[in-house]
Amino acid sequence: MSRIGKRTIAVPKGVTITLDGQTVTVKGPKGERSWTVAEEIEVKFENDEINLVARNDSQRASAMWGLSRTLVDNMVVGVTEGFTRKLELVGVGYRAALKGNDLSLQLGFSHEVDIKAPEGVTFAVPKQTEINISGADKQVVGELAANIRKLRPPEPYKGKGVRYSGEKVRRKEGKKK
Repeated sequence: MSRIGKRTIAVPKGVTITLDGQTVTVKGPKGERSWTVAEEIEVKFENDEINLVARNDSQRASAMWGLSRTLVDNMVVGVTEGFTRKLELVGVGYRAALKGNDLSLQLGFSHEVDIKAPEGVTFAVPKQTEINISGADKQVVGELAANIRKLRPPEPYKGKGVRYSGEKVRRKEGKKK
C-alpha cells in the first residue's frame, strides 16, 4: 500500500483545478500544467484538497497511486512557487552569460556552447560562474540542468567542470613521483 498516495494535496488560493475524466489541469500564477492520470487511479477534488484513490489492489495500481500523487503535487507546486536548479562552473575560463533568453557557456572548448531556453524555462546568471534554471515543470528543469552538467561533468583530479550547487566532488590523488 502506498504511503505517499494516501496523503492529500492542499490546493493554495489562486490555483484552479479542472478534472476532465482522467486529465487533471492545474492553473496558477506561474502557468498551466496538465497530466492524464492512469486508469487505475480515481481523482477526487473537494474542499480545496485533491485526493487520489486506487481503484483496485493490483501491483500496477499501487505503483501508479504514489506516482500520480507526486506528479499532481509537483504540478501544484510548479504553478505556485516554481522549481529552481542551481549550477556552478568550476575551472579557469569557465563562464556563463545570457544572450537574450538563451544561455551561452564557455567551458574550455574551442567554441561557445549555446543553449536555447525551452518554453516555460528561464535562465539567470547572478555571477559568471553560477547558473539558475527556473520553471514550472520539475522534470524539464531537472533534465535541462542534467544536460548542461553533462557537457562538462566534474572531473575527479582537479574538480573542474559543471556541478550542481552544493554537490560534493569526490577527489582522487594524483600520481606520485
